[in-house]
Amino acid sequence: MRRATAAHGRKFHPCLKVLLCFLLFALCLAGCKTSHKGSPALSGQHEYLSCKVKLTIPTHGGAVYTATGTLKMVAGERLQLSFLMPILRSEVARVEVTPNDVLLVDRMGKRYVKATRRELRGVLPKKAGFATLEKALFAAAQGGKPQTLSGADLGITSLKKGEITLSNFNFDAVKLTPAKLSSKYKEVSLKELLSMLMSL
Repeated sequence: MRRATAAHGRKFHPCLKVLLCFLLFALCLAGCKTSHKGSPALSGQHEYLSCKVKLTIPTHGGAVYTATGTLKMVAGERLQLSFLMPILRSEVARVEVTPNDVLLVDRMGKRYVKATRRELRGVLPKKAGFATLEKALFAAAQGGKPQTLSGADLGITSLKKGEITLSNFNFDAVKLTPAKLSSKYKEVSLKELLSMLMSL
């Protein structure tokens, strides 16, 4: 897959672009009105949610890049998405979202980005936040059937042919431990993150 490049020409591992694409999908999902007509108190009926995630991203060359992983969430506290390497199933990338901040970790490139909700205010859709993302995900889980949303569905022009599919929903209790990063990881600045988000 083609490498993502920041404004200053610095190259990033493809995993970071996958994380950015998921983050963009998640931000738009949090900011849109869900089409599901279930009980408005659905999210209040469950404390936990886990499911499988498949992210399909078209590349500039016409090829399609697919990343699969698992999503786990504790209501009101934390969402954790882990992308896994095929066959070996080891983690190659992670996204963690809390009501106050977002963390993106590129395991392969040993890089990470951490930003607070206040810092991301300029790129967040109106009324978007952890609570609205949580409600949208619980609504998608209603009925237990796989749910697929395209970039076009969420109004992401640059990723209109991209898709995110959520399946295998489960409401059993999960325990989420915040990611711990060693000194080998280098931080990517928020400015570079925003530059990459805007270029997708």
